[in-house]
Amino acid sequence: MLIHIHPDDPQPRLIRQVADCLKQGGVVIYPTDTIYGLGCDIRQQKAVERICIIKQVNPQQAQLSFICRDLSNLSDYTKSIDTPLYRLLKSYLPGPYTFILPSSKRVPKILQSKKKTIGLRVPDNVICRHILEALGNPILSASLPGYMVEEYTDPEIIHKKFGALVDYVIDGGIGGMVPSTIVDCTAPEWVITRQGRGEIIFE
Repeated sequence: MLIHIHPDDPQPRLIRQVADCLKQGGVVIYPTDTIYGLGCDIRQQKAVERICIIKQVNPQQAQLSFICRDLSNLSDYTKSIDTPLYRLLKSYLPGPYTFILPSSKRVPKILQSKKKTIGLRVPDNVICRHILEALGNPILSASLPGYMVEEYTDPEIIHKKFGALVDYVIDGGIGGMVPSTIVDCTAPEWVITRQGRGEIIFE
């Protein structure tokens, strides 16, 4: 189902509808501050498995990340954040960045990678923020299947292509084509492993 949510002033009824769907194990396609993504509640194992089937990947080998509502929520899913790292995160979040960090025990087992790391995001997107507030848990985030093409920016076309595979496609306006910048912070020297929309400078 295609559901139209206002990008600047989301309708509370529709936000609750999406959050309830996620709580019940639903899978959605939703807008972020970069590209449209596949998402589900991280605590719904069947939904995680559904996303992995759609993506044709093993959950423990897939490049999946968590969308968190804020910095304090993000810190629940990674091990202790030291002061320099906290300053980095605070400077760039919310924004178009995915930070690779050591995962904590609160990351569901199905999502624990062999490297014991997790990608964490706090997008600067109003719809995302409202869904996360209503849901109370982070959303698992994955890119849409296949190669990034122009048609993935248009929710109507996304719905035609993937609508049968998910519960909702959220139309929050035209999306971007450039994914988030990925920063690996698991070693003492932080490294940009994918240059995306976000510009980042290490002090």
